[in-house]
Amino acid sequence: MNDRQPKHRAVMDLGREEWLEALGMDAADIPKAVIMEGSWWRAQRTEWRLSYLDDVRELAFPDMFYGFWQGSPVVYSCVYGAPRAVELAHLFGVLGTSRMVIIGTCGALDPGLATGDVVVPSRAVAREGVAHLYKTVTSDPGIVRSDRHLTAQGRTALENRGIRTADSLHLTWSSIFAQSGAMVEEWRETAYGSVDMEAATLFAVAKHFGFAATALLVVWDQLTADRSFLDPLTPEEQSSLEVANMTVFEATLDIVLSPDHL
Repeated sequence: MNDRQPKHRAVMDLGREEWLEALGMDAADIPKAVIMEGSWWRAQRTEWRLSYLDDVRELAFPDMFYGFWQGSPVVYSCVYGAPRAVELAHLFGVLGTSRMVIIGTCGALDPGLATGDVVVPSRAVAREGVAHLYKTVTSDPGIVRSDRHLTAQGRTALENRGIRTADSLHLTWSSIFAQSGAMVEEWRETAYGSVDMEAATLFAVAKHFGFAATALLVVWDQLTADRSFLDPLTPEEQSSLEVANMTVFEATLDIVLSPDHL
């Protein structure tokens, strides 16, 4: 009788060839870039974003869409929260995709931020429960950084389109529901300027695998003014939000496939 135990391989141990086989892809098909979007409105955002791409198909895993922008392969996926965002970042990080961007919305903690501004953070504090597993988070106080060059390109691409950008200390938190008034006040006093649910996760995985990553996050909520996503916007604010949501995707397509990064 053979008493040797079989070797168990966890998902984190799987390599490039195993993921290619699982996706039904050849090495030549690996996308140049991955664009993720943190949003509840999956069907709406997916239809909207995929309208920019050619020859779109869904990969073997659900909600991972592969298409072409100006002849270069791109993957788009609407994700929500760190547990979902980490799957795209890890999978395509193993495959060797060289740059990724998370877009979506964020809450403002800095009263100087207005709805329709876009936060493009250089630094994010990881308090979402996932980033620390990649052991790339600095201890004081859990900071991970975006790619300097890609982030600068993102700001320039937005500002050239008339969008105001900001770069305050950003917080990535675990849930939009698990936010009390006392928490928001603590965050404001800590000098966090904005909060989302995915950016720090992407930055941590990017550092682990060595790809470039940034975030373009449209300001929606005004948390320090007690205004959440449930509260109505003025017509001007609604227009600014819609314009910014369109512009972040167009700017992202520009920067992820720019000649400087190919």
